[in-house]
Formats: sequence, structure tokens, C-alpha cells
Amino acid sequence: MKSFVKILKYAVGYKLYAFINIFCNILSIVFELLSIVLFVPLLNLLFNQTTEIITAKPSFAYTKEYATDYFNYTMSQYIGENDKVAALLFVCVLVGILSLLKNVFRYLALYYISVLRTGVVRDLREKIHKKTLHLPLSYYSEQRKGDIMARMTSDVQEVEWSILNSLELMFREPLAVLLYVGMLIIMSPQLTLFAMILLPISGLIIGQLGKSLRRSSTKVQEMVGNILSSIEETLGGLRIIKAFNAENHVRNKFNHINDKHTRLTLKMARKKDAAAPLSEFMGIIVMVVLVYYGGKLVLEGDSNFSGSEFFAYIILFARLLTPVKAFSTAYAIVLKGAASADRIEEVLNAKNEIVDPNNPKDVKEFSTSITYKDVQFSYDNAIVLDDVNITIEKGKTIALVGESGGGKSTFADLLPRFYDLETGEILIDGINIKEISLKNLRRLMGIVTQESILFNDTIINNIALGTKNATKEQVIEAAKIANAHNFISEMDNGYETNIGDRGGKLSGGQRQRLSIARAVLKNPPILILDEATSALDTESEKLVQDALFKLMENRTSIVIAHRLSTIQHADEIIVLQKGKIVERGTHTDLLKQAGVYKKLSDLQTFSS
Repeated sequence: MKSFVKILKYAVGYKLYAFINIFCNILSIVFELLSIVLFVPLLNLLFNQTTEIITAKPSFAYTKEYATDYFNYTMSQYIGENDKVAALLFVCVLVGILSLLKNVFRYLALYYISVLRTGVVRDLREKIHKKTLHLPLSYYSEQRKGDIMARMTSDVQEVEWSILNSLELMFREPLAVLLYVGMLIIMSPQLTLFAMILLPISGLIIGQLGKSLRRSSTKVQEMVGNILSSIEETLGGLRIIKAFNAENHVRNKFNHINDKHTRLTLKMARKKDAAAPLSEFMGIIVMVVLVYYGGKLVLEGDSNFSGSEFFAYIILFARLLTPVKAFSTAYAIVLKGAASADRIEEVLNAKNEIVDPNNPKDVKEFSTSITYKDVQFSYDNAIVLDDVNITIEKGKTIALVGESGGGKSTFADLLPRFYDLETGEILIDGINIKEISLKNLRRLMGIVTQESILFNDTIINNIALGTKNATKEQVIEAAKIANAHNFISEMDNGYETNIGDRGGKLSGGQRQRLSIARAVLKNPPILILDEATSALDTESEKLVQDALFKLMENRTSIVIAHRLSTIQHADEIIVLQKGKIVERGTHTDLLKQAGVYKKLSDLQTFSS
């Protein structure tokens, strides 16, 4: 039952469509039931059993006999005015009209359930996408991007079909079964009791198959995530794969994952395909036993209903097997969808420890200083920053240098709260950053990273990203400051040029200058520059460095430097080693100390 509730809760926002679907299904079942019941007088007419003309209208009562007598009375009146052939035509037309109404309402039920299904899929994808934007960076260091993509696509699609089947399972099919069983009891309580003993046996067998299907479905969806992860890695690393002639290795690795997925999918498909034939076979076995037992009662005269009524009973019971079979098949699909719902909920229920305070302080400007006070941070039980204390005055440029893994990027990432520190505090103008809303905190900062993060969009939209109501003139001015206007103007569509996936149509220097232009347009008081020139050639580096100097004017800057030549004019240089500050001072002072910084400088001078 938990699986049904888990899936159906996604449809709560579409209650109206669900109720209309249920209402239309009820009418569809009622008209279908009536069309079958009418076969009794139809058979009586064919076999000349309606011979007595009934002239007295029967008294009303909630009994099978009253319904039969009233219909016979109506038919008698009609036969009296016409003949039996006309009465036969009347019954046939009535059955046809009832069948039409049944199918019209069945279509309307499907029509409205489609709105629910497509709406739920849209909402689910929006929820997952919103959650992926909300979750902290630390979450993605432990997750595969391909697996997240699988949950947004194939898992959501699986839930869509499960919702459809679960609605039919929870409302239409049980209602159909109840109405059919109710009519069967009215026709023959003894025969119906015998049938109800047989049906649960087949249901138990189908239920076991459904549980096995759910386990297989979970494994298949996990493999879909692995496939998407492999494809994402391949597309992102094509340059290296080709450069190292690793095509065969990558292909074999993908084929291994793909083959495993195929085997699991085949196994799941066989179980799924077995559900319908197995339930049909079990239904036929029940039907055969029932025909034998009921026919024996009629032939021996132990039954209180006629041969035509028994024939209609068998037709009605055969129709009962359809919702029972649909019930069992849908149950298996719902269990399969529940596995996908579990995977989706893992993302939606993932905790985000980096949240806004309950009563955030209204900080919209940066006035005096940034202070790191007794800051400590570790990752996977490894200390990354240890007892860091530093104050950065407004308008000053602080450079961070040191060996890889020394904690430079972590130092910068803690300021916009990409990660939360464990002990100590970071203050802006004396206010703990945890007391400021994330939006206001990050509004104070502009970030330019080593890898230019651009999107498959136009140049103007990439520069204006996150800046509301930016005019084209403002974008152009920012591009000029970033030394990007000239190369943009030379493009066929200028600022409306689409730069491709991750800016693939541009050179490294051009991409970096667009990132700088984006930071210029935002006009933040605090800048974080994370090795913004380390991956560029000499000519591009000169252009980018010039753009950075313009960007850093009158701003407080935290610069993570790989090339020491780019930070010689910093107001203070912080040397980090194994998470600790081991040296600090100006470029000249640190060279005089002849310590770690002097060694780094000598190594770069020697290597150049």
C-alpha cells in the first residue's frame, strides 16, 4: 500500500482531473454492466422463453426478481404492441447504445487522466531540477551526474505510467470488480462463493511476480544512471580519449555497462511479460472450473436460475476476469514504478545543510572588512583548513599561494557558503555570514574560475547571467572593460552569437574574458579569482590579466594564484601549506624571508 500512496501523492495537485476520471470510469462500468445483463432477456427471446405476456406491473422491491419481472413486463408491453423480432431489435439497439455510452465515458476518463499524467511529469522534473540547484556542491562530489539525469528522465517516465496504472488500480478496477461481483452474487450466491475461493490463489501468484519485478526494476534504473554517466564522461573527455588512443578502452568499458543493462532489462521484461499471460491462464483455469461446477448445478437442476441466466453469468464472470487481470498487471507495473519513485525521492529528500537563517540580517553592502576567525574545515576526515585567522580590509587584494591541496580553493569557497565551516566563523563587516541570506551574501561577490563556466546560449545572455534588467549598452560596456568587445564585434551575429556547449566555439582566452565581463556587469564589491589565467597562452593571458586589473580596481579581491608573477602587486600574500598559514606578507617581504614562498618563486623562475 505504501507504494501506491508514494506514487499517488504526486497527483494531489490534480484532484479535479482525478475525480472526473473516477466519475467517468464509474459510468463506463455501469453502462458496460447493463449491456451484459441485457443478454439475459436477449437470450430468452432467442430461445422463445419469453412467451407469457405480463400485463400487471410488478410492485417495487430491491430484489433480483423485481428487476427481472419489470424488464419482462416492459418487454411484454413492447411485444404486445409489435412482435418478437421488433423486441429483439429493441434490445440489440439498447445494448449498442449502452456500449457506445460505455466507450464514450471510457474515452473521457482517459482524456482527463492524460492531463494529470503530463502535469505530474512536468512538476516532478521541475521539482528535481529545482532541488539540483538548491543542493550544496558537496552533494555532487558524492553523486554521478549521469545518475541524476536518469532520475530526471527515465525514472520520471516510469512514475508517469505507474500513476496511470495506480489510478486504474486504486479506483476503476476495484470498483468494476465490486459491481461485477455484486451482480454475480445476485444471480447465484452459491456459484459466486465458489469462484471467490479460487480467485485469491491466482492473485497470490501474480503478487509474488510483482515483488520480483520491483527488485529488477531498481537494478535497471541504476544501470541507466551508469550508462548516462559513461556517456557524459565520454563526451566531456573526447579530446583526451583521442589523444591517448583510448577509444578501445572507453568503448569496451561502455559495452560492458551496456551489456549488463541489456541483461537486466531482458530479465525484467520477461518477468513483466509473464504477468499478463500468467494472470490470463490462471483466470481461464478458474473459468473452466467454474463452468464445470455451474453447468453441473444447472444440468442436475440444483440451481435456481435458467440456462440463459447461467450463460449470462459466464459472460459476466469472463468480463470480471478483465479487471482482475488488469489489477494484477497494473500492480506489477506500480511496484516497478515505486522503485523509480524511491530513486526520485532520494534526491527530493536529500538534506541541504546550507540554508538561510530564520531571521536573516539585511546586508546589502560591504563596508569595512572580511574576517576569517579560527576557521577549520575538513573533508572525508582530512583537514583542509586548520586554525585560519585573517582579516581582509575593504579595497585590498589578498593573494593565496601554495601547493596543490593546500586549501586555497576551499578558503575561497567558504566565503559564499558553497561549503559550511565546522568550527570558527567568517564575518563580513562583523556579521557572521551564516546570519545573512544566501542571496544577499552571494550578491556581494563575483567569481571568475580557472575553467570558464559558460552556457549554450548567446554571448549577451552569458554576460547578463544573473543580472536582472541589464541593457545591451551595459553588456557592451562590461565587454569593453573585459577586452572582449573587439572579438565579439567581429563575429557574424555579434552579441547574439550562440557560443555552443560550454562555449566550445570560442578560444580559452575568449571564454575567460566573457566570464570576466559577466563579473564586471554584476559589479560586486568582493571578487574571488580562482587561478583565472593559469590555463591560457601568453597572449591571451596578457589580455585577460589586463581585464582582471580593470575589474579589481576599487574592489576587495581574493586571488588564488598559480603563476606568482600575476600577484606580485597584491597588498598581502598568504602562503598555505597543508591547510595552515605558514607565511604572509608582501611579495618583497616574503622573498626576504627566504621561506616557502621564496622556494616557489625560484622554482617558477627556473622552470621558465
